[in-house]
This record gives sequence, structure tokens and C-alpha cells, in this order.
Amino acid sequence: MEFQQFNLPAYNFRIRTDGDKKEVFDIVRKMYVALTPEEWVRQHFLHYLINDRMMPAGLIAVEKRIFVNRLSRRCDIVVYDSGGKPQMIVECKAPNVKINQQVFDQALRYNIALNIKYLVLTNGISHFCFKLDYKHGNAIQLDHIPAFSEL
Repeated sequence: MEFQQFNLPAYNFRIRTDGDKKEVFDIVRKMYVALTPEEWVRQHFLHYLINDRMMPAGLIAVEKRIFVNRLSRRCDIVVYDSGGKPQMIVECKAPNVKINQQVFDQALRYNIALNIKYLVLTNGISHFCFKLDYKHGNAIQLDHIPAFSEL
């Protein structure tokens, strides 16, 4: 796998080879995971959230299992506030996957179980962040990813 550069700061990653597969160390799950294109995006975004947006690693869940209409699903990244309430979902896609309405709808379905404040969609190159306005029933696109202090 070629290590693609993203529209994110550069970070140091721990990468190893296990047989013919590459693995990257997940700083939240504290384990090596298969280095797929989507995982490369997820690991970059985790580093960005922790190092640049000051999200405490202990308040982040990766591949969080949720239930939507009794179906098991997994959120790529969920960020919680200090009280343990989910505040942000981050849906990560491989760099070659276009961020479109389908991706937005997928993340919104996950929100049925979590009732979060912020929704982030990324493929490493394009990032979109929305603040969900439950009072008016809409999503307001933001020009930045909130820092932990904004949650």
C-alpha cells in the first residue's frame, strides 16, 4: 500500500509488517490493526483530533458498536465529552471514496443511536463538519473541526 498524503498535518506512525500485511498502531485502541486505505485515513484523523483539536484519547472510541433499528453497526470514531456523553461522530472513508450524500446519510443513521452535536465526514483529502440543529431539524456546515473545548 502506498502511503498517501492527506489534507492533514504530518504525524509519526508506528507501522510494522506481519507476513505480507502492513499494520499500523492505533493510539486509541493501543494495538496494531490492518493498514487498509480507510484505516490510514482513520489513524491520521485520530492523530489530528488528539494532537491538534485537543481531544483526550480516553474520551474517543474507535469502531464503536451501536444498534440502529436493532441492527449492529460500527461508528469509525466517536468523541465523548467529560461527562461521557457522545458529542461527535467521525465517518472515515478511503481516499478514493467521494464524500457525498450517501456518506452523510450513513453517518446520520448512526446518529439515531447517539444523538450527537457534531458530524464529521472525511476521506483524508476532503473534510466536512456539521453541527446538528435539532431545534430546527437541520445540519449547519462549519468551516472547521471543533476543538475539545467547543464540545
